[in-house]
Amino acid sequence: MAKTTPRPTSSKVSTLASGVLAGRVKPTPAQVKTLAATALSQDQTKGQKPKR
Repeated sequence: MAKTTPRPTSSKVSTLASGVLAGRVKPTPAQVKTLAATALSQDQTKGQKPKR
């Protein structure tokens, strides 16, 4: 199975993430979902980490 590269983050999502991290923006629940989905879609590891 070939590995796919993650899609680049859109300018809109990057700006939102920057504002949230800087404390300038209080995200709505929909924006939180967008940020979480973007982060998860760019995670290149499969499944969960093994428990220690």
